[in-house]
Amino acid sequence: MAKKRAREADGAAEAPDKMVEDGDSSDDDDFDMVNVDFEWFNFDPEIDFHGTKSLLRQLFDVDATLFDISGLADLILSQPTIGSTVKVDGKETDAYAFLTALNLHEHREKKQVADLTRYISDKAKTNEALAVIPDLLSSGKHVGLVLSERLINMPSEIAPPMYNMLINEIEAAVEDKEPYEFSHYLIISKTYHEIESTLDVEERKRKKGKQDATMFYFHPEDEVLQKHAVASGSYDYTKMDEAIADSKRAFQEMGIMPRGFMILIEASKFAGAAKAISEYLSPPS
Repeated sequence: MAKKRAREADGAAEAPDKMVEDGDSSDDDDFDMVNVDFEWFNFDPEIDFHGTKSLLRQLFDVDATLFDISGLADLILSQPTIGSTVKVDGKETDAYAFLTALNLHEHREKKQVADLTRYISDKAKTNEALAVIPDLLSSGKHVGLVLSERLINMPSEIAPPMYNMLINEIEAAVEDKEPYEFSHYLIISKTYHEIESTLDVEERKRKKGKQDATMFYFHPEDEVLQKHAVASGSYDYTKMDEAIADSKRAFQEMGIMPRGFMILIEASKFAGAAKAISEYLSPPS
């Protein structure tokens, strides 16, 4: 195995190991600062199954029930040198974030991958901006499916080192003659827009026609990745309706309507996209 695929002796990666999260307020008395040490680790099948499965469910939102999420988590854990987890309280704890890549062609016979590939293809057909994806997936080319998710309150600054490590690990895997020489990377993510709540019927009627359909990113790096893409676009979840948005309102005036999001990047441009993420999100020195 190539040396650059190994982590530090304690399991942590060579990445920024401390970030400061601060919550500011107009009232100085309410100012709070929390110092958090983030550590990067390889996937460990003995530890990371439940944490990975939970984050996959979050990534696919209501449509997670359409797949064998347990089987997908097992597949991710079966390739521990590709991708990484981010943890706070040591290796034995559940991951707060993860990033990995799966070869859709290599694993095409596995049911969890076949079902997911079919789902991706069907969803891509619903958006003209994603029209190139179904043909690519059926072409026999090796497409790397990038799966990345983190807890909602995780700082976006963890993304650059995760992407940089993934690129290094894939380069090393290719040197080792492993099946990670991709033609494209297909990133599965999610966006959202705000909608008026159906809980306040009269208020909804009064504001009818004034809905703001502006798209927001759960992962800020997606906005950067999109600029390097061959294709990108959103799609509706199969099991989503406005009642779900109300349940996620969290006492706000507007409900939140999540949507799936895909970004397709040629392999030759992926490293440049990761560099752009670093420039955009890395904390100031």
